[in-house]
Amino acid sequence: MRKEDCFYLGKIVRKHSFKGEVVIKLDTDEPELYENMESVFVEHGKDLIPFFIEERLLQKGNQLRVRFETVDTEQDADAIMNAGIYLPLSFLPKLTGNKFYFHEIIDFTAVDVEYGEFGIIKGVNDTTAQPLFEIMNDGVEILIPMIDEFIKEIDRKGKRVVLQTPPGLIDMYLS
Repeated sequence: MRKEDCFYLGKIVRKHSFKGEVVIKLDTDEPELYENMESVFVEHGKDLIPFFIEERLLQKGNQLRVRFETVDTEQDADAIMNAGIYLPLSFLPKLTGNKFYFHEIIDFTAVDVEYGEFGIIKGVNDTTAQPLFEIMNDGVEILIPMIDEFIKEIDRKGKRVVLQTPPGLIDMYLS
């Protein structure tokens, strides 16, 4: 499985027992959607390796304790410690309306209701306090806060994100 065909679900953060159990910190607002998984892909270098789950228990909100079929010892668990956990994109629940997954809007055209088309969304920066659209316009990066009030429409068919930004925000980047 290729990483491009998957989404990041979380990370193995610690061992739970001497019998190879590990705890996955799930990076999701709805961890209960993933508590009955039968398998996941575990990141190993640049590869994703399938691991089958024998036992699982959701605990502390977004932490999933698992026992993988082939991980039976503390040494086996050490070998996968801090590894990323992935699932195929097809496992994501479909979103509608103005809700979207970050990967879903890459290469969508950014349109402002007043300004018009002003670039192509190349990414989302979610390392800041407020996630930002990363929009490219002829080599100039425009950063627009992902605020619900700014997002007017996600046009999946037309591959467009329609925004209503404060007056002057786009001009600040393009002047």
